[in-house]
Amino acid sequence: MDYLIKQLNNQWLKYIYNFSMTQLPNQAIDRVANYFQALAEPTRLRILNLLRHKEHNVGELAQACGYTAANMSRHLAMLMQQGFVKREGRGTSVYYQIADPTIYALCDLVCDRITQQYLEQAWPLTSPAKKRLRA
Repeated sequence: MDYLIKQLNNQWLKYIYNFSMTQLPNQAIDRVANYFQALAEPTRLRILNLLRHKEHNVGELAQACGYTAANMSRHLAMLMQQGFVKREGRGTSVYYQIADPTIYALCDLVCDRITQQYLEQAWPLTSPAKKRLRA
C-alpha cells in the first residue's frame, strides 16, 4: 500500500511540476502575483535570509532589521499568509521559522542571475565621485 501511495505522489508531483504558467487559470495567476508581491519588499527578503539557518522571535528580527516589533509583525503576517514562514509559541514568546524551504531555491536563482548581470555589465560597487568644475 505504501508503494502505491508513493507512486501516486510521484505522478502527482510530475503533473504539478510540468504545469506551466501558460496553463494556469486567472485565479491561480493572481495567486502567483501575490506570492511574488510578498517577496518584493526588501525587509521581507531580509527576514527570510535571517530565518535561513535559525528561527527567531519578533524582537530578534526587529532588532536585526532595525524596525519596531509592530512593523516586523506586519511583515511576518504577510510572509505567513503566503506560506513562507510559520510560528510556534513557546511560553510567552513566539518563534518564526521557514515553512517552505523551497523559497531559497527561487531566491538563490534570482540572486545568481543578478550577480551574473553585475559581472557582465561591470556595475560600479559605489556611486562614482562627482567631478568638480574648475573656475
